[in-house]
Amino acid sequence: MTRLRTSLLATLVLAIGACGAFKDAMTAHVDVVARAGNQELSVSELAQLMANSEVPLRPDVARTIAQIWTNYQLLGQAGAAGDTLGTVALADMGMWSAIAQLRTRKYYEMVSKDWPQPDSTQFEAAYNAGDGLLAAAHILLAKQPEGFGTTANDSIRREAERLATQVTSANFARLAQQRSQDPGSKDRGGDYGVFPRGQMVPEFDQGIMSVQPGAITGVIETQYGYHIIRRHTYAEVKADFDEAYAGNMAQRAESTFFETLEKDVNVQVRESAPKLVKAIAEDVDTYRGDKSVVATSRRGNLTAGRVAQWMAAFPPQSQMRGQVLSAPDTIIPIFVKNLMRSELLLKAADSVNITLDSTEAADVRAAFWGGVMRVMTGLQLAPSQLAEAGEDRAAREKLAAERVNTYLGSLLRNEGEYVEVPEQVALVLRDKFESRVVTAGLDKALAEATRLRSVADSTARAAEPSSAVPVPAPAAPPAGNP
Repeated sequence: MTRLRTSLLATLVLAIGACGAFKDAMTAHVDVVARAGNQELSVSELAQLMANSEVPLRPDVARTIAQIWTNYQLLGQAGAAGDTLGTVALADMGMWSAIAQLRTRKYYEMVSKDWPQPDSTQFEAAYNAGDGLLAAAHILLAKQPEGFGTTANDSIRREAERLATQVTSANFARLAQQRSQDPGSKDRGGDYGVFPRGQMVPEFDQGIMSVQPGAITGVIETQYGYHIIRRHTYAEVKADFDEAYAGNMAQRAESTFFETLEKDVNVQVRESAPKLVKAIAEDVDTYRGDKSVVATSRRGNLTAGRVAQWMAAFPPQSQMRGQVLSAPDTIIPIFVKNLMRSELLLKAADSVNITLDSTEAADVRAAFWGGVMRVMTGLQLAPSQLAEAGEDRAAREKLAAERVNTYLGSLLRNEGEYVEVPEQVALVLRDKFESRVVTAGLDKALAEATRLRSVADSTARAAEPSSAVPVPAPAAPPAGNP
C-alpha cells in the first residue's frame, strides 16, 4: 500500500463536512463545485476524479477533495503572481493561534507566580490528615459472583478474618503476593502507592482513614470482596506524595484562578450552542465569518466565526472536530467554556500588554514562511518553478492550474505523496484570494461519481472470464408416483 493510501486517503475517510446549509452566493451555479481565484473545478471534473479513484463516495469526502483542490489552486495563484506570502502581517495572520498560545502562556506564568507556593514542612501533616491523597496496600479475598448464595461469601469473610490475625507490617507484602486475589496489585505486594482520595470505592477510603499511618485494618467489606488494608507511613511514600501533593496544590490554585476569572465576567453559553457548534465542526469554512453568538460575557461575545477559527487551529491528529460531532449535547457547553477561557486569557494578556519578544516573533514568522515554501515547492508551484512559463502571468497561472489538476488526479489514483497545506497557510490564502465551494455542485458531482463508478463496476464484472470450475446442473425434480 502506498504512502498516499495511509495519508490522503485516511484524511478523506476521516473528513468532516458537508452536512449543513452552505451560505454561498454561487449555489445556483450547479455546474461548478469550487472556485479559486480565476480557476474553477467543474462537476464533471470532480465526478471523474472520484469515480476513477478508491475514495469513499460520501459528501464529506467530496467536500474535502474540493477544499484540497482550492488550497492547491490558491497556492498556484500566489506562485504565479510571485507572491510567497512573505509579509509580517500575513505571517502574523496565519500564525494567530500560535501567537495566542505564546501570549497566554506568558500571561499565565506571570500571574501564577503570585499563587501560594507549597510549604514542604506541612506535607507530612497533610498526608496524615488524608488531604486529597492516600497511600495504601491491600490483600483482597474476592466475593463470589451473584447466584452463589451468601454461604460461600460468609466462608470467604471468615477466611479473611483469620488472615487478618496473621498479617503484620513485616509479612504484609509476602502474604499479599501469596493470598491476594487482586491481579492489579498482588505482584507488587498489594501496593497501590499514592492515589487521589475518592478514586477508590468509599468503604476502601474509609478503611484507610480508620487507622493511623503504618497500621493495618481489620476486614473491610466492599462490593469487590474482603480487604485487609495497610496504610503506608509518610516516610515510605514521601517522594511520590510530595510530588503529587505539590501538583494538587497547583491545580487547586489554577482552578480557583479560572473560576474567579469566569465568575467575574459572567460567561453564559447560549442554548443553541450544541447545534451550532456541531454545525461548525461539520464545515468550518462556512462559518469563518459568522457573527452568530455562541456564548456571552462581560468582556465580549464568542461568535461562531471565532469558534471556527479555534476549531481550525487544532491539529488534524487531535481529531477534535470528530470528537465534537460525536459528543453528547451536554458536553458541548464545557467545550465552549474552554474556548471562552482562552478568549478571556487573551483579553487579560491584552490588558497588561503581553507581547512576543523579537526572538519569539521571528521564530513564529519563520515557521510560517518555511511552511509556505515547503508546500509550494512540494507542489512545484513556487515562483521559480513556474518561471519556465515566461513573463506572462496568465501563462504562469495556466501552468500552475495544470500542475494542480494533474497532481490531484495522481494523488487520488494512489500515485503520489500527499502534500498537506497547513491551516495557517490556508487561512491566509482564503483571506487574500477569492475562493468558495458550492454545496449544490458537490451534491451533483457526488451523484455523477456514484453513477460513473457503478457503470465501471458493471463493465468490469461483465468482462470477467467465465468460471473454469464446472457448475453442476440443477437437480431434476423427483419423478411422480405412477
